[in-house]
Amino acid sequence: QLQASVGGSVQAGDSLRLSCAASGRTSTRPAMGWYRQAPGKEREFVVGITWSGTRTNYLSSVEGRFTISRGDARNVVYLQMNNLKPEDTAVYYCAAALNTNLLLRAPSFWGQGTLVTVSS
Repeated sequence: QLQASVGGSVQAGDSLRLSCAASGRTSTRPAMGWYRQAPGKEREFVVGITWSGTRTNYLSSVEGRFTISRGDARNVVYLQMNNLKPEDTAVYYCAAALNTNLLLRAPSFWGQGTLVTVSS
């Protein structure tokens, strides 16, 4: 199971941090990350991180503004979102898979969505 923190409503340029905690089958050392779905658009991959935390993948439009990291407890990941833009408004979904390739293509597990709203 994946339990994500609550999102929020912020102004453009503000920062927000999301977290996601995995429970259950963490012995598989899953890659974890985030997808998002904006109104009227398809769900898209945003960012992912390996279990070790040594490799990350970012959607180009968020690179340099968003940072994903693992906590000391490897089953928790954090998404620090800085300089948020109105186009970042979406429902964000935590996701997990056996490895990064699967995370990018077909995550095995999904958390509940959390709404992030960025106002201009």
